[in-house]
Amino acid sequence: MPGMGGPWLALAATLRAHLAGTRKKGYDIGTAFLFPPMSLSFSLVFSTIPKGKSDKYRMRLVKRFGQYYKPYRFLFCLDMFSALVLSVVDLAFPQILNYLTKDLFNRDKEVILQSLFYLGVGLFILYIIKYFCRYFITSWGHIMGARMEADMRRDLFDHFQRLSFSYYDKSNTGEMMSRLVVDLNDISELAHHGPENLLISSLKIVGSFILLLLIHPPMTLQLFAVTLLMLIFSVQRNLKMRAVYTDNRIKIAHVNSRLQDSLAGIRVVKSFTNEELERDKFTVSNRAFLASKSKSYKMMGGYHSWNTFFTGLLYMVVVISGGYYIAQGSLRPTELAIYILYINIYVQPLEVLINFTEQFQRGYAGFKRFIDVLDTPPDIVEKPHAVPLQRVRGEIEFKNVSFHYEDEPEEVISNISIKIEAGQHVALVGPSGAGKTTLCNLLPRFYDVTAGAITIDGVDIRDVTLESLRRAIGIVQQDVYLFGGSIGENIAYGKVGATKEEIIAAAKKANIHDFICSLEEGYDTYVGERGVRLSGGQKQRISIARVFLKNPPILILDEATSALDNESERFIQQSLDKLSRDRTTIVIAHRLSTIRNADEIIVITGEGINERGSHEELLSNNSLYAHYYNMQFEGLEGLKEEHI
Repeated sequence: MPGMGGPWLALAATLRAHLAGTRKKGYDIGTAFLFPPMSLSFSLVFSTIPKGKSDKYRMRLVKRFGQYYKPYRFLFCLDMFSALVLSVVDLAFPQILNYLTKDLFNRDKEVILQSLFYLGVGLFILYIIKYFCRYFITSWGHIMGARMEADMRRDLFDHFQRLSFSYYDKSNTGEMMSRLVVDLNDISELAHHGPENLLISSLKIVGSFILLLLIHPPMTLQLFAVTLLMLIFSVQRNLKMRAVYTDNRIKIAHVNSRLQDSLAGIRVVKSFTNEELERDKFTVSNRAFLASKSKSYKMMGGYHSWNTFFTGLLYMVVVISGGYYIAQGSLRPTELAIYILYINIYVQPLEVLINFTEQFQRGYAGFKRFIDVLDTPPDIVEKPHAVPLQRVRGEIEFKNVSFHYEDEPEEVISNISIKIEAGQHVALVGPSGAGKTTLCNLLPRFYDVTAGAITIDGVDIRDVTLESLRRAIGIVQQDVYLFGGSIGENIAYGKVGATKEEIIAAAKKANIHDFICSLEEGYDTYVGERGVRLSGGQKQRISIARVFLKNPPILILDEATSALDNESERFIQQSLDKLSRDRTTIVIAHRLSTIRNADEIIVITGEGINERGSHEELLSNNSLYAHYYNMQFEGLEGLKEEHI
């Protein structure tokens, strides 16, 4: 090759060895020439994927990401076609200019003038095509990404709904919302810009590399040597930046967690005048996130600055070597001008890829966190051939039931056996922490027993579908949750599609209809977040109306009146008496006066069932139940509630 120095001869020898190697492996010369620039494109981006994971894991991750493109294959193909056209148009312009300077503009004046009209029309059509391609990529390409984001958000939300109570016991709402909003937004940007940037950049790099080789191979090999240095630097820096971007995700999740926790408990914060404490706790999380972001920006600043230096180095090599080859007579000045035009096309996609690596890392980190949630299996799953629970009479039996939480080997419930006849009213009493609420949570399979079995009408609850099981059970809890919306919507939550007449009938049974009618907007009255505009008794009666509307054969009342004043308790108790009629009812009670008429009262302690029987029988035993009952009616309500 004319005019090449010793170092460039060595580089040429390396390239010849590379070509020879590709021939041995069965590749053609074209593939061999395409390999270096395409390797550059993909190495810049995929160097961000953790190497600690197996290739199988990475391929599974890519495959799962690709599944979200399937519903939008047509849009995706059009987006990629538009990107292809854009690349071709950009690559074509220097070639058109090369043709004009070498051929057309060297002809007679008349020929040039006659050709200008057709040249203008052709270029105008070319850029009209480019306009529509750019519009499609910018608009519908982003719409495709937004639709994929919506699909992922749907899948994540659906999986959140399937996860068991044990997952929520260990997870924070703010962190889950971070995955649902922040992570998925980054994934959406990656879904749209990822394939598009890779395709456009790869085509431009490959196309310009080939055309540069055709113009002047020696100078192109020098150019590629600088590009290899740029590649090595970018890969090494990406390896360092990967951990920082993952840390960004963790830190912003902590910020969201702290924010959600503080806002959800704002009334407690203000009642204790602990605004300054909450501000300090939030500041810690906020500063940790700022420190993480600052570190990433410093690394990114160095990354982009060095790559800007390498870009300048590319131009320096072209100018110096171009001048040398012009002086040697192996390159014409017009060829150098065209060459520099292609350098712009060669460098611009490199810069796009360099900038894209940051977006890729954010999207990859977000998608990995997204997949980690989707891969979390629910603790409570149906058997493959589970059958619906039908015509429920309400006979319940706990057979030698034991239970402990996943991370706590100590048993909360140990070897409990209880049989409840259909329609029977059973009360559970005992000290706090004895497992009364946990026992009731096992019935609708919010948790699964770790030993023993629970049956309804003789059928093991693990053999029936979760939906039919939970439809058969109504729960009224002490801590009532009302959704943002109207009173009518909150009552209707008990039966999807309930008519206005059914909602009103349920409200009347719960002794809340008259109060609702006294409100200016009636059943359309907005309750506020978590029902803050209603009193405790009003919220409780709305929750009872829900269960009336649901009309389940089995009822669980979990301390439904313990937090109410005497007047509210009287109204609520009347509603609960109506609700319990002709249903199998399990009551957890601290106020023993509310369970005097229960068919059976079971006293549960940390050691298991302490005693059981009717109210009169337990009083005559003069044991633990009698002790609690006497304390209550001797006026030691506070002491009773401390121990029960």
